[in-house]
Amino acid sequence: MRFSNSFRNPNTLRSHEPLTNDQIRTVAPSIFADEAHESRSSRYVYIPTVTVLDKLREEGFQPFMVCQTRVRDQDKKDHTKHMIRLRHASRIMDKEANEIILLNSHDGTSSYQMIPGVFRFVCANGLVVGESMGDQKVRHSGSHDVVDDVIEGAYEVLRQFERVDGQRDAMRSQILRPYEQMALAEAALSYRYDETKGPAPITAAQLLTPHRIEDRSNDLWTTFNRVQENVIKGGLRGKNKANRRTTTRAVNGIDQDVKLNRALWVLAEALRNQQAA
Repeated sequence: MRFSNSFRNPNTLRSHEPLTNDQIRTVAPSIFADEAHESRSSRYVYIPTVTVLDKLREEGFQPFMVCQTRVRDQDKKDHTKHMIRLRHASRIMDKEANEIILLNSHDGTSSYQMIPGVFRFVCANGLVVGESMGDQKVRHSGSHDVVDDVIEGAYEVLRQFERVDGQRDAMRSQILRPYEQMALAEAALSYRYDETKGPAPITAAQLLTPHRIEDRSNDLWTTFNRVQENVIKGGLRGKNKANRRTTTRAVNGIDQDVKLNRALWVLAEALRNQQAA
């Protein structure tokens, strides 16, 4: 079994085969919390994430990546926000597998959320599509059946994958001119680094640099993937605000990862729509 830790985060694990509960527990113990954090009130509907995960497995969804946030308050370590990326049995063998991203916590920082995503095997990227693609949320409150609601939400996200496939095919068929590629990279750079705090440590051209033969195409989908990989994975050499050599850091936080991924997808969609107009 091959594992990858592209997030450079000890609390992250990805495999090319479905993960077992024992493997998941080593990096994301909060998924197995046996009760809600003490800060939650009696109105909080507590359902362990592992209960939902086991039910999703029964429905044909398998986990291939898990992680949880790093916390300073160790009291919240076993209840903090976590993320699971799952593929349905019908999509596991796809070259670019559509994934359901399940977010939750047991300390009140997150509801159950299901977001459509795409995993590109050639570069181990974990993409998150834009907010227009049918996110599902289930709150920890009320008398509803949380497990059943999450399962239904997972299937609703699964139904959205036809739209995701359509967007991806459209991006593949759209060739970008050099200045359009640079515009996408510059927008991504501006979103990643706050210009009010000084210049970015790297250039937009570095975000366009391919790392493998498969990434040398000039279509929108491939260009988007190059930019996404370089922004999320980091490892690019540049200069910091003091003009000293530095290397960009990977985006490790769950919230940062999802937010940045979504922003990049929206940028790519905007470029596609602008060119089509």
